[in-house]
Amino acid sequence: MKEFKLIEFSLDNGIASITLNRPQAGNAFNLLLATELNEAVNACQYDPNVRVVLLQAQGKLFCAGGDLASMAEAGDQVDAALKALTDQLHGAYSTMMRMRAPVIAVINGAAAGIGMSLALVADMTLASDKASFLMAYTAAGLSPDGGSTYLLPKVIGIKRAKEMMLTNRKLSAQEALDWGVINKVVAHENLQEEAQALAKSLAKGATNAFGSVKSLLLAADTQSLEGQLALESAAIAENAKGIDGQAGIHAFLNKQKPEFSGQ
Repeated sequence: MKEFKLIEFSLDNGIASITLNRPQAGNAFNLLLATELNEAVNACQYDPNVRVVLLQAQGKLFCAGGDLASMAEAGDQVDAALKALTDQLHGAYSTMMRMRAPVIAVINGAAAGIGMSLALVADMTLASDKASFLMAYTAAGLSPDGGSTYLLPKVIGIKRAKEMMLTNRKLSAQEALDWGVINKVVAHENLQEEAQALAKSLAKGATNAFGSVKSLLLAADTQSLEGQLALESAAIAENAKGIDGQAGIHAFLNKQKPEFSGQ
C-alpha cells in the first residue's frame, strides 16, 4: 500500500477510510493533498475489495477550502497553480461520483469552499452538530469549483445557491439538513460511531447494484425518458445475472436475508 504524507488511508472489511490529515492548515487543499486524495480515490475505484469509502478529516475543521497561502506563493503563476490543483481535485471528485462503492462524507467541523463541495459530491453525508457549511469563494475574489455550481443548485435550488455563493451565507448543520445538503446531523461525540455503523451496513450490500444506482442518477439529467428507461433495463438485467443479483433473488424467494459478496 502506498505511503501518503497528507492523508491517512486504510482498508478493512471492505471499508476504505480516507482521512485528510493536514489539521495545522485546517485541511486546506494544496497540490500535494489534492494529488494524494486523487490517488487514493483512484485506488479505491479499481480495488474490487472496496465496497464503501469513508471520507473524513483530522482536527477541528473538516476542510477550510483551498490553500490561499500556496496560491499567494505562486505569484504570477497562480493561474497555472490553480489549474493543477483543480485538475487533481476534480479528478478525485468525478471518480467518487462514478465509482461503484458508495462514498460517505463525515463532516466533523467547518466545511468551506472545496470542502463543502466534498460534502455535496459524497453519496451520503453525516455531519456533527458542530459542523458548518460555507461557499467562501467570492469573499476571496474567486469563483466556485469542485462541481459546486453543478451540484448545489440541484440540491437547494438556484436562488439559494446564488445566495450562498454571492453572500457567503454560512449554514449550520441543522440548516444544511433542512436544505438537503446533508443526510443526518449527529451529536459530535457520536459521529464516528454513526459513520462506522453506516459504512459497515453498506459494505455488506450489493455493491454493483449501488454502482448502477449512482450511474443511473448521474445520467438522468441528460437523458430523455426513453433513454433513461433503456439504461435502467440494461442495468437491472446485468445486475440480475450477477452473483449478488442471483443471491438476492433466491434469498427473497426463500424468505431469507441475502448475503452479498460485492460481485
